[in-house]
Amino acid sequence: MTETRPHGGSTTAWGAPAPSDRNSLTVGSNGPLLLHDVHFLEQMAHFNRQNVPERLPHAKGSGAFGELTITEDVSQFTKAAVFQKGAHTESLLRFSTVAGELGSPDTWRDVRGFALKFYTSEGNLDIVGNNTPVFFLRDPMKFPHFIRSQRRLPDTGLRDATMQWDFWTLNPESAHQVTYLMGERGLPRTWRHMNGYGSHTYMWVNAAGEKFWVKYHFHTQQGMEFFSDAEAEAMAGADADFHRRDLFDSIAKGDAPRWTFSVQVMPYEDAASYRFNPFDLTKVWSHADYPLITVGELILNRNPENHFAQIEQAAFSPGNMVPGVGLSPDKMLLGRSFAYNDAQRNRIGTNFMQLPVNRPKVPVDTYQVDGQMQFDHSGAKPVYAPNSFGRGWSDDAAAPEETWAVDAELVRAAYSLHAEDGDFNQPGTMVREVWNDEQRASFVSTVSGALSGVQHDGVLGRAFEYWKSVDAEVGKRIEETVRSGRDQTAVPGMGVDAD
Repeated sequence: MTETRPHGGSTTAWGAPAPSDRNSLTVGSNGPLLLHDVHFLEQMAHFNRQNVPERLPHAKGSGAFGELTITEDVSQFTKAAVFQKGAHTESLLRFSTVAGELGSPDTWRDVRGFALKFYTSEGNLDIVGNNTPVFFLRDPMKFPHFIRSQRRLPDTGLRDATMQWDFWTLNPESAHQVTYLMGERGLPRTWRHMNGYGSHTYMWVNAAGEKFWVKYHFHTQQGMEFFSDAEAEAMAGADADFHRRDLFDSIAKGDAPRWTFSVQVMPYEDAASYRFNPFDLTKVWSHADYPLITVGELILNRNPENHFAQIEQAAFSPGNMVPGVGLSPDKMLLGRSFAYNDAQRNRIGTNFMQLPVNRPKVPVDTYQVDGQMQFDHSGAKPVYAPNSFGRGWSDDAAAPEETWAVDAELVRAAYSLHAEDGDFNQPGTMVREVWNDEQRASFVSTVSGALSGVQHDGVLGRAFEYWKSVDAEVGKRIEETVRSGRDQTAVPGMGVDAD
């Protein structure tokens, strides 16, 4: 008796009824397969190409959709429609780890990515940050070297504490972020229980053309919660997808996580004389100097219907901006504004912005044409500008109100130093003035465990000096703990401000 196709059966990729999803075409039941079994060949060829390259970094992650609601009036700072009081904007938030590969446990000690896409009435706005307000570097030239130092050795293919600490200690600007990483925030209990930050400094421009510098903050309304080292290690073995599962299950049962959206705003003229370089990604702005201004609320209330199509193919870039939002002289931001979209062109394809998860909710009319997997097209309209055949083009003066003034020679140099710009000042303040004794003790234990895997005496000695430069007492305790052989448990995978 011939089985009927359930629910009408499947089809081929070109829409014809599929002959069978269970048996290939052979010469007799025991015979060889045939080259003209087009359905089998189509299925197998697609299977061989099913995966896209994983992100490098931020490979392991997941996310959900929701809405940004603006509850306060910040029109004096920006004209962006998405930030006007009463605006409701569909949003996508992807969480991730930084260093781990696609199949790695998501509870390893690591910085967490916090990538937002807002489908605004003026085009897509992306805010691509982390669960910390700073980063390891201030110059994008170092970024490929940093990521490679956190990955795997070329000979053994294993991760290596020596090369991680070698890079960090040779780049003391990393101290602020490594302090966060080795503190509580390196092990958030869930994605729902951690903050998110734009981290970079951006520019806001109001309707009058006035400019301001701005930092984005998303504070969890669920409260911040953390794993201990032992809890995180146990969870990595029990459920490598714990964070992914927790987010999906929470939303599915109606427990939608929320974040309070706030900003710090700096008058344009303050940047030149502020005590820290306001464009240095390894620094924070003091809340006493620039208090948080509440803007609205972000909620995640809709799970993806298909993880690959809506999360794995989601593409973010801090270069995706809208009128009223601009870049700043933050070198890392400027480098990422190119690199992120270019990475997606390689990973997903030239026309990745045409995928449903990435495409804006507003009409697009671009002179980009053709390329692999072109879906949208402009018909027979002219493909060049200017033209004499009725297709419009833009000729604004490069939106001068969303740039900043600069007049200097071309150089390859570090940022000019501001009054309190030492690499160890802010992490030292965190350790001494923000943390309590229990947090400092936990930090000493964590760092000592992480250093237990360092096999090079020079790197280990430099690490001790690195932490003594952050705080002499804490650095001394770390050295004593490592040298005495106490608390030698290695940290899986790879810190806390008042924010």
